[in-house]
Amino acid sequence: MSAASQDTPIVVDMWFDPMCPWAWLTSRWILEAVKVRDIDLRFHIMSLAVLNEGKDIPSEYVDMMSKVWGPVRVVAAAQARVGVEITEPLYTAISRRIFVDNRRDDPTVIVEALAELNLPADLADAGSSKEFDDAIRASHQASQDAAAMEIGTPVMAINGIGYFGPVISPTPKGEAAGRLFDGIVLLSGSEGFYEIKRARTQPPAFD
Repeated sequence: MSAASQDTPIVVDMWFDPMCPWAWLTSRWILEAVKVRDIDLRFHIMSLAVLNEGKDIPSEYVDMMSKVWGPVRVVAAAQARVGVEITEPLYTAISRRIFVDNRRDDPTVIVEALAELNLPADLADAGSSKEFDDAIRASHQASQDAAAMEIGTPVMAINGIGYFGPVISPTPKGEAAGRLFDGIVLLSGSEGFYEIKRARTQPPAFD
């Protein structure tokens, strides 16, 4: 039975860091799948910075970890002020500029994203504030709890059962997105299924 024939929506929780390219591609796929399958989709924040705290990471990643705080803090601030319904639109507005427009180091990305959604401009100040870090850490921990282990971004839970991934490039569209979703639902519903993985042979391909 495909996911499309279920009597009730399949609950999908996805955790992302706005600076993760693979999470971006996964999010674009699941948004495509929503168009052709009955899915109750919920987006949540997690943090690459929190994930890598206290770890011996390569020197080239140290500077990047200091930069990833800004976007996720702004999303957390918007959630607190506007509500969780702003999560996906703001994520899309920020990360589209980062990845599709290739503006990873452009400080105006946050300001433009807020303006696009008619959100208060002062939310950008949260990028350099620790005010919402506890909320970020709590949401991040929920992603780890869903998968029952320490795991990177993206994290996706199908009806409460969490996994790393799926890691996809390029993003499937239309019915192809739906068929991939059907397969993941089938795997996640198989008792004793834990992991499937192979080497990535190409860089992320952004639309």
